Amino acid sequence: MSGLDRPVKAVLFDLDGTLLDSAPELGAAANAFLKSLGLPIRPIADYRSYAGSGARGMLRVALDIGPDHLDYERHKTELLTAYEAVLFNTMAFAEVSPLLNQLSQAGLPWGIVTNKAERFALPLIASLPLLASAAVVVCGDTTPHAKPHPEPLFEATRRLGLSPSDCVYVGDDERDIVAGRAAGMLTIAALYGYLGPKAQPEAWGADARIERLSDLMGVLRLN
Repeated sequence: MSGLDRPVKAVLFDLDGTLLDSAPELGAAANAFLKSLGLPIRPIADYRSYAGSGARGMLRVALDIGPDHLDYERHKTELLTAYEAVLFNTMAFAEVSPLLNQLSQAGLPWGIVTNKAERFALPLIASLPLLASAAVVVCGDTTPHAKPHPEPLFEATRRLGLSPSDCVYVGDDERDIVAGRAAGMLTIAALYGYLGPKAQPEAWGADARIERLSDLMGVLRLN
């Protein structure tokens, strides 16, 4: 576990698979969707590594279809409706609360940059008191672009009043690292998250990789 090569003034996080363990709810929504079609459900574990891709990942596991399928948009709408019914069951990873306390004690603001749509992300974040101290929240539809485009990260830094080079972005998907690097941020790959079945995080080009969220403070440079 190597440290970052320059100090940071703020920490930005991806949401699903980085701060929140949302795979159980996404999998439950996918199974509710399958039941509505009269199809057999899948073990929740089957969905876990695809959870970072949201509805697209769930439909890949449930029906083996992608965005090019004729019925994709209709099924996506149906699945997201099922997801709304279980959204507020989502829990943060156990190490989130102590880590955010450590960031607060260190005087480091933190925020969230997620591809989750505002329709889901904002009420979910508002329902979790431990996330109330987020200095900024940027969602997948807050700007005209979603990750891996860097614009959501630029928007976060504008709201923070900081330069991208002053920030580090932590995420569990290659697109997080791509977006962070394109924005000129330091990047940290969260290896405990929803890495896809073919993920090769060592090839993503992150400035650091962490096996547990509790490792984060050990790789940050504060001055």
